[in-house]
Amino acid sequence: MKQSLQLKIGQHLTMTPQLQQAIRLLQLSSLDLQSEIQDALDSNPLLEVEGETSNDADQPETRNIEERDDSQRETSDVIKTQEMPDELPVDSSWDDTYSSHTPANGAASSGKSFDGDFEVYQGSTSESLQDHLLWQMQLSHFSEEDTAIAEAIIEAIDDNGYLMVDVNEIIEAVRLPEVEVEEVCMVLKRIQHFDPIGVGARSVSECLAIQLRQLSDDTEYKQVALCLVTEHMDLLGSRDFRTIQRKLKLSEDDLRQTMRLIQQLHPHPGEQVAQQPVEYVIPDVAVTKKNGRWMVELNPDSVPKLKVNEEYAALSKATKSVADSQYIKNHTQEARWFIKSLESRNDTLLKVANCIVQRQQGFFEHGEEAMKPMVLNDVAEAVDMHESTISRVTTQKYLHCPSGVFELKYFFSSHVSTEGGGECSSTAIRALIKKMVAAENRSKPLSDSKIAELIAEQGIQVARRTIAKYRESLNIPSSSQRKSLL
Repeated sequence: MKQSLQLKIGQHLTMTPQLQQAIRLLQLSSLDLQSEIQDALDSNPLLEVEGETSNDADQPETRNIEERDDSQRETSDVIKTQEMPDELPVDSSWDDTYSSHTPANGAASSGKSFDGDFEVYQGSTSESLQDHLLWQMQLSHFSEEDTAIAEAIIEAIDDNGYLMVDVNEIIEAVRLPEVEVEEVCMVLKRIQHFDPIGVGARSVSECLAIQLRQLSDDTEYKQVALCLVTEHMDLLGSRDFRTIQRKLKLSEDDLRQTMRLIQQLHPHPGEQVAQQPVEYVIPDVAVTKKNGRWMVELNPDSVPKLKVNEEYAALSKATKSVADSQYIKNHTQEARWFIKSLESRNDTLLKVANCIVQRQQGFFEHGEEAMKPMVLNDVAEAVDMHESTISRVTTQKYLHCPSGVFELKYFFSSHVSTEGGGECSSTAIRALIKKMVAAENRSKPLSDSKIAELIAEQGIQVARRTIAKYRESLNIPSSSQRKSLL
């Protein structure tokens, strides 16, 4: 085979480090991006937040660059432009560090407003249910053997407050000689009366019964409710009220009062202590109506404005050290690339958000029921970007509008055909289902078939199984489970 040289002209995309950085920043959430920006500020002395100054204007400037890479720390040269002053200026005052108006409970740092009252916000404690129970155990008078049993029981209680193992497994876990079943049951009974009442129960029936027995004897309908949760829990779960009335010989009003008492109980007592950690969301864009038009603006609090420290950058020409000059040039270039990547992220986010808002004008005017069907490809074609880019820019990015805070992904939904040949959003159908269920007669809740018929009357043909799927996605129980006398 004869070898030859050929020249071809073509285009191909090269994943340069700068492009990789831009793509990575594009898919970060606001909280992750702020952490990324802080890391960049800490590692690059040439990068700083716009508007922040590190020196007072009256004092002579001092520029020391000592933050080098490990390979560059071998050199002992330090760039100095002037003599070091006796006192270094600081960029904060004592009032910035400490304020007499700062609440002692940390409400200001958690993003909550403080009105002067010392209020403990729900979810602010990090104490687990096990910690709460162990604390009460330590205050109780347990023997050494009972303490070991109590610790094994508490360890086996889940976040809902239920004991997940049987008594024999507790005995095996204790590993003490001559531990009887009766002794484990006695310790368990004591724990079940810890706060919250009913914790350590092995079933919903036992949990509710423990709470009912704690009520005073003169509590009306207490005995009827106790009989209902201990002997007829299956009928209560299926909401077979007619059978309950017949077996307990209750009138409808008596059963209604009994159900009202039961509903005051806590079927998951552990949830009263084991709070879920609070997740804070920083909106990336804000949507407001100005002069009859919906306008989209970037949230300035989500991403700080950065700039290159030109005074540091100018030192690359003033210094005689080649290593120092190269160090400054490299970090200057990195700072400019980082700023450019941030600007590209903001431009892309604003362009996509504008497109979403323009296509979903009905949602911002009238709510979920006016949501239009839209998929990623619709926006990708409108803004002339790849569908994968739209997916990145809408994941974990949030929009704030008068209706609340929504993830950009929320505005995308599938199409459902209507009788008139049009299309309806699945989000709009979910909103209709939610509205119908909220307005239904609780004694005769709407079945999935009936909901499908009511939606069909509005010109939207949806199968019963589709209604069931949407209802389950909204965490709405079936009609039999929604039935209530109250």
